[in-house]
Amino acid sequence: MLEAVIFDWAGTLVDFGSRAPLKAFVELFAEHGIDITLAEAREPMGTEKRVHICRLLQQPRIQQAWITRHGRLPTEAEIDALYQRLIPLQREQIELHTKLVPGTLDMLVAVRARGLKIGTTTGYGRAMIDNLVVAAAKQGFVPDCIVAADEVPVTRPAAAAALSNLVQLGVSAVQHCVKVDDTAPGISEGRNAGMWTVAVAISGNAVGLGETEWQQLSPEARATLRCGAYRSLEHTGAHYFIDSVADLPSVLADIECRLARNEKP
Repeated sequence: MLEAVIFDWAGTLVDFGSRAPLKAFVELFAEHGIDITLAEAREPMGTEKRVHICRLLQQPRIQQAWITRHGRLPTEAEIDALYQRLIPLQREQIELHTKLVPGTLDMLVAVRARGLKIGTTTGYGRAMIDNLVVAAAKQGFVPDCIVAADEVPVTRPAAAAALSNLVQLGVSAVQHCVKVDDTAPGISEGRNAGMWTVAVAISGNAVGLGETEWQQLSPEARATLRCGAYRSLEHTGAHYFIDSVADLPSVLADIECRLARNEKP
């Protein structure tokens, strides 16, 4: 009864901890004399990257620091220039963070065994992810559809990218689809499209640690961060919450049981 799963990229399928976007934004703002923290850079995560720049500039501390340094906030044309500068910075960081999240390939085998199609959306623009797509393919992940943030008229949390996947995949009904993401904008994208939604807590933005950093933590520290991550995602309204995509197959089985009972998202 399910027909497709639509995945996010960074923090969901690749780049454990969603680290690549952070360093690019920190470097971008540093080039303009503004120091931003990793926590500040992470706050708008999941949004399209020009929107991400605007959201950072709306944060009171960053906004005041920019005005103090430059005398005023950037114009729309200057924000466009910031975005164009971000593209190569982001590409460089993405290419350093292409490793699939542990358990992804086994999960994909289970998804394919159900006969499901695989789509993807992202907050990245197309120019940012070309090499990521190649790197993922070399590791065994080749989706049926990819829709980048700059390939739709309205970006997350709007439903356009998720729905574009459904059109390209030939899916018959939105309730036969599942959106998997590690950020609030990405979950809202799926909910606004009328899909089942699954929030990823540990491998993504909610914890924000790289795979090695996470593994080095004590069991007690992991448990504390895990609880905090799940709490931080509660407001997204996701239908399910999982540690990583490795846990997805059991969720898909449950959704199919609910569809058999004529339940909808």
